[in-house]
Amino acid sequence: MNDMKNFQGKHVLVLGLAKSGFAAAKLLKSYGANVVVNDRTPMEENEQARKLSSEGYEVVCGDHPLSLLDRPTDFVVKNPGIPYTNPIVSEAVKRGIPVITEVEIAGKVSCAEMIAITGSNGKTTTTTLVGEMLKNSGRKPVVAGNIGTVLSEVADRSNESDVIVAELSSFQLMGTQSYAPRIAVLLNIFEAHLDYHGSLAEYAAAKGRIFANQKEKDFAVYNADDLRVCELAQSTKAVKVPFSVTRECQDGAYIKDGSLYFREEEIISVRDIVLPGQHNLENILAAVAASKLAGANNEQIQETLKTFTGVKHRLQYVAEVNGRKFYNDSKATNILATQKAISAFEQKIILLAGGLDRGNEFDDLIPQLKQVKSIILFGQTAPKLQRAAKDAGIEDIKLVDNVEEAVPAAYQNSSEGDIILLSPACASWDQFKTFEQRGDIFINSVHKLK
Repeated sequence: MNDMKNFQGKHVLVLGLAKSGFAAAKLLKSYGANVVVNDRTPMEENEQARKLSSEGYEVVCGDHPLSLLDRPTDFVVKNPGIPYTNPIVSEAVKRGIPVITEVEIAGKVSCAEMIAITGSNGKTTTTTLVGEMLKNSGRKPVVAGNIGTVLSEVADRSNESDVIVAELSSFQLMGTQSYAPRIAVLLNIFEAHLDYHGSLAEYAAAKGRIFANQKEKDFAVYNADDLRVCELAQSTKAVKVPFSVTRECQDGAYIKDGSLYFREEEIISVRDIVLPGQHNLENILAAVAASKLAGANNEQIQETLKTFTGVKHRLQYVAEVNGRKFYNDSKATNILATQKAISAFEQKIILLAGGLDRGNEFDDLIPQLKQVKSIILFGQTAPKLQRAAKDAGIEDIKLVDNVEEAVPAAYQNSSEGDIILLSPACASWDQFKTFEQRGDIFINSVHKLK
């Protein structure tokens, strides 16, 4: 329930702007908080900071001075991307000042029930599917969070007939204290973002925050085929709703005799589902479970699964050029995502990969690389991926400077009937602002070929 008293008269430091920090600052001030904004980007280069300053906010730019914590501070709202090793964040923790993300704010101001979805891979696909499945269900689904729209902004505008479907990252969840979604979905846990979290255990614990504050009336939808997920789900007080592609979970979602079931009710034949890839069956099962629990009707679920072909930048079909099909999987920012992307195809693949070097090797990708005919590499990790490709027996390996060069190089190495797949297995930040920018450049380069 929206309660303005949560913030009235509180002294808040908003650390880091971007979309979430900007929205949090505006929202908190509208609820009567005393807000100070701090962002590392200098004022002259910071349009958001200048806008807030012109509206009367106290804005400190250029660095993160520890002296900001010497004034009264009830809590810090941290941009999810700022690590806990940041000096001002670690000092706040040392002083016992709560450090939260705007997801915590969203939970306090929302009048709508929330479905929160997290996992190492498949979050965006599952979140989008749930949003589509809930249409025409008598409630208005609103998709937000890590998928693009700031969650607290949406939550503040919500009413009781809405249902907010939120994609949440480990960065966002780590900064929650009392946040408790009505339906929480945990898809999988895979080694990722260790440069931020420090260890797999800490990363998994951050993901597990999605279950931490749920009550007996809530639902915890979890992947019964993932041991780490199962361990995290055991501690929740919520009703446990498993999903599995390998066995029947009669209290959840599962595959039986070629059809998808939820709690022993047949929903749809698997052959009628158009979204490609075995890994997407996990996402679909999770989405069906969450949407059914939230009141979706079978007709809408069936219509969604018969028409939904994927989200942009996630195994997105781009075009066919002279018998070669191009797929954009720029959202594949870790090894598991690329493993699943390669496994989605039976045809020969020309793979485009590479990006930010987070310190890991790519030995785990070698079994899937044996399915790859040719590989085009770019970015900081190109030498590491080149070693993995050689170990996988790939003879046709080419290093290029960027994605624009990779597309025509891949086409030259391809034959009619091949799949040309951008699935980088790495984050994009060495060369691009976002994975979306990387994917858009790939798409534009494919259309130039046409």
